[in-house]
Amino acid sequence: MKHSILCLSLFVAVSSLCISAKAQSGYHVTKTFHIASPGGWDYPASDPGSNKLYLSHGSQVNIIDKTTGDSLGYLPNTTGVHGIAFATSFGKGYTSNGRLNNVTVFDLKTHAVLGQVATGTNPDWILYDAFSKKIITSNHTAGSLTVIDPATDKVVATIPIIGNKLETVVSNDAGKLFVNAEDKNEIVVVDILKNEVIAHWSLAPGDGPTGLAIDTKTKRLFATCDKLLVVMDANNGKIVDKLPIGDGCDGAVFDPGTKLIFTSNGDGTVTIIKEVSANKYTVIENVTTKRGARTITLDEKTHRLFLPTADYEPVASDAPKNARPKMIPGSFQILVLEK
Repeated sequence: MKHSILCLSLFVAVSSLCISAKAQSGYHVTKTFHIASPGGWDYPASDPGSNKLYLSHGSQVNIIDKTTGDSLGYLPNTTGVHGIAFATSFGKGYTSNGRLNNVTVFDLKTHAVLGQVATGTNPDWILYDAFSKKIITSNHTAGSLTVIDPATDKVVATIPIIGNKLETVVSNDAGKLFVNAEDKNEIVVVDILKNEVIAHWSLAPGDGPTGLAIDTKTKRLFATCDKLLVVMDANNGKIVDKLPIGDGCDGAVFDPGTKLIFTSNGDGTVTIIKEVSANKYTVIENVTTKRGARTITLDEKTHRLFLPTADYEPVASDAPKNARPKMIPGSFQILVLEK
């Protein structure tokens, strides 16, 4: 009897270990690139047409080699920069400059600044929509989208949206944009050909959505809320699933090659979720990164992920409960996450 119980216990233990081993993604931090320039940061961006990684940082955008971390140049006068987008077919890049209320246009090969385009107040997320061939910014405090034609670098539309805290925008590559409205806890659907809002979809019980990614094949949206990833059907706004993620998330990416969803959590983790099918999702693990690494970008060719963060001073014992630690000057860095 004892022998049978012992064998059973061993079998259960070994089985649990095998399941645990299979559940691990293999992703871990392999490199840290140190960037010697001051200021805060927001979204990084991986240029799909080159080995360049663009880093929003204070009043400039640093450009580094994705493999070595070597500096390849920088874009000046982008105060309050949030994000970077690439209109590769036009040979141009664009940065959203939050404190300047404009977009900087630059040459992708030479990094030469080609001009600025005025937007709404505090342009935040920026993307190039290949379907409409337009650059779009979400104006965080203006409650609008600015639509720019990269052929002329002129504003061709301003789309008002109810809610004044707009975050990430993604495209279904078929004429629709989806926008996270952080203060309304919803996804706003925009017809980019008509330049108008066509739907508002609630993310409840999701609260404070920031990061947003999309699988255009399964037509699923992945919205990061407070400690929760909400999976939504991009056809009708139906909530498909809700999964736990780390705290302080401000970014999400979907890798179509591996069917993995990554959320960058400011608590110092990346939550990795497997898209098993259009209606089934599994949390694989929470990989340790570093405190403050709350935004993320993906290189789809290599499946590497890049997360900006910094070193922080200890929080004083008499500081208010929710006081943020101060960044140590000159400690800005990029974490490389890969298998």
